[in-house]
Amino acid sequence: MRKLIYTIMLCLGFVSLQAQETSKRESNFHVGVDLQTKYIWRGMEMMTEDAAPVIFPCLNYSNKGFYAYAMGGYAINGKYSEVDLGLNYTYKWLTIGINDYYYPTLDTPEDQYFNFKSRETGHWLEAVLTIAPETVPIHFVLSNYFAGADKKVDGKQAYSTYAELGGHYEFLNDHRLGLNTGVAFNKSCYNGYAHSFGVCNIELKYTYRLAMKNFTLPLSVAYIVNPVYEKSHVNFIASFAF
Repeated sequence: MRKLIYTIMLCLGFVSLQAQETSKRESNFHVGVDLQTKYIWRGMEMMTEDAAPVIFPCLNYSNKGFYAYAMGGYAINGKYSEVDLGLNYTYKWLTIGINDYYYPTLDTPEDQYFNFKSRETGHWLEAVLTIAPETVPIHFVLSNYFAGADKKVDGKQAYSTYAELGGHYEFLNDHRLGLNTGVAFNKSCYNGYAHSFGVCNIELKYTYRLAMKNFTLPLSVAYIVNPVYEKSHVNFIASFAF
């Protein structure tokens, strides 16, 4: 499929690199680094102040449909950090998974990783379902934050729910043009807990797979519009995977 549809979010934006064929057995472990000029997640601007490029190192393991990953996110100016863990299982066109996003710089004054108290934790726990037909270049994602720091202004769990429908078109072998549209179903983190249903993410993304001597390097530029906040962004992404 992260990545077929982002290698399931598969590390918040990694595009799998195509290694040259080898007679040796390939490892189930892989590492990657994603570089982004601006951190945009499902239409949300994650650094609204002191914005800077962000580096995402990732370690993942895949075997017989299971995919587990550990990923970090670090702004080059030291103003943002993030630690994510996830486990997914894919059967044909269906993927189900659970993710733990931890944002110490957003939710806690100090680094309290093992604090899981409902009103104090910096963890966001998410359940995700992804449908990606094998014969059609489209995908559908349904996400819900079922526990953790996703709280409304009254302190109650918000259960922020997001759905995305997207597709892509491959041309001239190394080029891809994709279009994704995402909506928030309720008062949620995607709209500042102030609105109900609404479009929060429209992304037009062009990717060119630059052929190197021993691997392929995907380079992407995305034009992103968030109608909820009436903002637009242009983001450059380079993905390295080994």
